[in-house]
Amino acid sequence: MISVFDLFKIGIGPSSSHTVGPMRAAAAFVLTLEEAGLLGAVTRVEAVLLGSLAWTGEGHATGPATILGLCAEAPDTVQPEVAAQLLHEALGEHRLHLGGTRVIRFDPATDLRHDRDTPPPKHPNTLVLRATDAAGATLLEQRWCSVGGGFVQPEAEVGATPIADTAPVPYPFTSGEELLAIGARTGLTVAAIIRRNELALRPEAEVSAHLRAVTAVMMNCIERGVRAEGHLPGRLRVRRRAAALRARLDAAAGRNDPALPAPPHAAMDRVSLYAIAVNEENAAGGRVVTAPTNGAAGVIPAVLRYYRDHCPGATPQGMEDFLLAATAIGTLCKLNASISGAEVGCQGEVGSACAMAAAGLAAALGGTNAQVENAAEIGMEHHLGMTCDPVGGLVQIPCIERNAFGAQKAITAASLALHGDGAHHVSLDQVINTMRRTGADMHSKYKETSQGGLAVSFPEC
Repeated sequence: MISVFDLFKIGIGPSSSHTVGPMRAAAAFVLTLEEAGLLGAVTRVEAVLLGSLAWTGEGHATGPATILGLCAEAPDTVQPEVAAQLLHEALGEHRLHLGGTRVIRFDPATDLRHDRDTPPPKHPNTLVLRATDAAGATLLEQRWCSVGGGFVQPEAEVGATPIADTAPVPYPFTSGEELLAIGARTGLTVAAIIRRNELALRPEAEVSAHLRAVTAVMMNCIERGVRAEGHLPGRLRVRRRAAALRARLDAAAGRNDPALPAPPHAAMDRVSLYAIAVNEENAAGGRVVTAPTNGAAGVIPAVLRYYRDHCPGATPQGMEDFLLAATAIGTLCKLNASISGAEVGCQGEVGSACAMAAAGLAAALGGTNAQVENAAEIGMEHHLGMTCDPVGGLVQIPCIERNAFGAQKAITAASLALHGDGAHHVSLDQVINTMRRTGADMHSKYKETSQGGLAVSFPEC
C-alpha cells in the first residue's frame, strides 16, 4: 500500500525528485555510515549526479539539497536559516558538517559533480555517493535513484514497487476496477476505503493529525505566496505574480455593486491565484507539500482551497475525504505508471495531480465511487502526452502556469463527472496505462532534461 503519508509529504521546493529525493538519499547514506561505525573514519565524500539530475540539477537545487542531506537535514524539518549557514560553510568555506557532527573538507568543484556523459543504467534520476578515508580507500559507495514524488530507492531495487508500509491492510487494490469492486462489495466510499487501510497501519489520531498538518501547510503556502513579491531565484529573473494578481482581484471585488452577483469566473480566477501562489513558493525553495510532486504542488491545494472557500456546505471532514480519495488515485498512478517527470513527462506530474484533485473534489462534494473514478479519468485523459520541458532547468516556466491550468481542469473534470452517472467508455485504468505507454515512447529530451520543447525554444536559454 502507498499511504497518504507517502503521497503527501511536507518538504521544500523546488523539486520533489531533484531536491527532496536527493536530500533523503544523502541522509540515508550518512545513516548507513553511522550504523556501520564508519562516520569517524570518513575524510571525503563525493556526490555524482547522473541523467536528469545532472542536466537540470543546478536549476532544481539538487547540489545544495544533497549537501543538506549529508549534513543529516530532512526536507520536512530543515530550517531556512540553518540550511543557509550549512550551505555557506560547504560551498563558501569548503567545510561539510557530515552527519551534523563531523566536519570534513568539501570542495564543490570536485566533490559535487554533474556528470552529463555517463548514462544512468536504470533510472534517469541517479545519485552516486562515495565516502573514503584518509588513505583514499572507499568506505561506502551507494547508488540511489529518485523515482518521483520524493520517493527514493537503491539503484538495485528500481523496478520494484516502493512500499513504505508492509503491514496488511483490509482493502488492498492495484487498479481502479478493484477499487470500485471493493466499494460495491462493502458499501464504502473511496475515501472510507483509504481511511480503513490507513487505520490498519496507524492510530486514527495520527492519521487525522497528518491530514490536518498537510492541509495547514497547503493553506499557509497559499497565504505566503499571495503576499510575497520580487523575483524568483535563477537566471530567468521571473517576477512573482501572485501578489499583484491578488491585489487586482481584491480591487475588482471591492468595486462590485453588492446588489450584483460576482462575475461567473471570479472563483476560477481565485483558483489560478492559489495554484500560482503555491508554485511560486515552491520555485523559491519554500515549504510545500509534495502532492504528488513539487512540480505539481499547486494543483491539489488550489482545488482544496476552492472546495473550502467556494463550495457551500464544505466541512473539515470533506477536506479529509478530499485528500483520502486523492490518495487512492495517486496510488494507482504511481503503481501502474509514474508520477515522475523524468520518467513520463509532465503528464505524470500535473496530470496525476489533476486526476487526484478531480477525484478529491468529487468525493468531497458527495459523488459516488463511479463519479469519483470518472472525475479522475477525465482529469488524466486531458493531460496525456504533456512533456516536462522546464526552461533553464527551473521549475518556473511553464510549470507555474501549468499548475493553474491543472487545477482548472480538475474542477471541470469533477463537475462533468458529478453531472453524469459515473458511466463512461474509457476507464481510469486504461488512461493510466496509456499515460505509462506514452511516457515510454516519449523522447528523453522531453522528460525533465531541458533539452527539448520550450526549454530550447526560449532564446535567452
